Amino acid sequence: MLKDNTVSITSRSNLVTDILKNHAVQTPQATALVFEGIETSYDSLYTNVQKIAGYFQQKGYKKGDVIGLMLLNSDLFMTVYYGVQLAGLTILPINTKLAPPELDYIFNHSEIKGLIYDERLSETIEQIDYDFELKLNRQQVREIIDGPNTFTPIEIDSQDTASILYTSGTTGRPKGVMLSHANIVNAVEIWSEALQYRPTDRVYISIPLFHCAGLHVIGVGTMCGGAALVIDEAFSPDRTLQNITKERVTIFTGVPTMYSILLGKKDMANYQFEHVRKFAYGSAPMPHEVIKQLKESFPNIEIQNLYGQTESTPGGTSLTDDAALERVGSVGKALARTQIKIVDIEGQELPSNQVGEICIKGPQIMKGYLKNEEETKKVIIDGWLYTGDLGRLDDDGYLYIVDRKKDMIIRGGENIYPIEVENVLYQIPQVLDAAVIGIPHEVYGEVPKAIIALVDEGSITEQEVIDFAKTKLAKYKVPHIVEIVKDLPRNPSGKVLKHVLREQQV
Repeated sequence: MLKDNTVSITSRSNLVTDILKNHAVQTPQATALVFEGIETSYDSLYTNVQKIAGYFQQKGYKKGDVIGLMLLNSDLFMTVYYGVQLAGLTILPINTKLAPPELDYIFNHSEIKGLIYDERLSETIEQIDYDFELKLNRQQVREIIDGPNTFTPIEIDSQDTASILYTSGTTGRPKGVMLSHANIVNAVEIWSEALQYRPTDRVYISIPLFHCAGLHVIGVGTMCGGAALVIDEAFSPDRTLQNITKERVTIFTGVPTMYSILLGKKDMANYQFEHVRKFAYGSAPMPHEVIKQLKESFPNIEIQNLYGQTESTPGGTSLTDDAALERVGSVGKALARTQIKIVDIEGQELPSNQVGEICIKGPQIMKGYLKNEEETKKVIIDGWLYTGDLGRLDDDGYLYIVDRKKDMIIRGGENIYPIEVENVLYQIPQVLDAAVIGIPHEVYGEVPKAIIALVDEGSITEQEVIDFAKTKLAKYKVPHIVEIVKDLPRNPSGKVLKHVLREQQV
């Protein structure tokens, strides 16, 4: 059954950078960013953004050139993000947790011209043989901001590619999701309305800004509402609790794991969070008991769930506070300007309460995958994004996800595709067969477990397998446990029966 929650919203911007510029003109002295206790106004931020844009212009970079952004959360991250786009270039935020082989593929596939990076990541970057035209560390970027670089306005179309974000695919190779200015503007306007961002809000983010949700739902979304973005470099339970109070945070955002960790701290009960009005979460399902505990501990704070994919910028559905406890397991209703439907294996729309593939349609759906028209055609059909998630819509239009993308593991909000890990394991000569599944974990929700069969019994140990994986994969993708077995269960066609492996873990 098709559910359409489309409403009329007057667009305020055509480009991502217009969002910032409008507030710099209308409310120049309002706080845009807060980082390590330092507040930056919208006017000052836009001035800094123009310096970055002017620098790239003077260096001769042209529309379509891709600039990589490999920074931890900071005020500088947002400054560079806007600056590169203001120059008409395409920004490529990169996961700072990736291992050298993963980065090597992204650099070469995207053909990035330049890289702006954190010096603390130099050792990883230096392991990659890639010929960058330009490399700038944080100090060099700050020198550019302090310099005399002058920006010259240029013509940018709303359909130009503003950003590329790589997301893992079931083929084992990351795919570059191309998002236009129009995609991002629509998504952040939709989320700004859904989360009811106000100019008086101070929105706290410690989830990575290099993720689509952190960047667009929280980062740019906050600024769309003219609010202040309070940035923490990374999640730290003690620091987070202190900063929420110290920085007068009104909206806290995170993944379910963060809430579980915070609730587990004995001193959390000592914090009243007098300014906080909303807890927002996404990236993974929130256990019902955690929601219940949050509501009981903080009855005056609203709880809101967010669901979407990088391919939808990400925008899909939201479960608001009024239904948080009543609609157990639901991710809410379709967002504004967004349609949701459930289809069967042949693409035919299904009625309410029947399980099928979740499809999303709206102005936030990506342009496509970079250099991968074949995969783009598979997931975007007649304007509909076929998510690969299985779910159902109830009679009231609430969406329930009944299974995740095939075999995907979500570790503390980070998506892990088993085939990526399996491909690395198969690089080990002693490994004959390999399968990776998710197993329950009290903190992260799930962690990857590798089950392998060897060419020769006793030829390699479990720890040696883990040690090898550490050299090829981001830390969060490395198998938490390795089990060596004689052989893996398969069906008559030779496919590994992962559901059998999962059942054996119980």
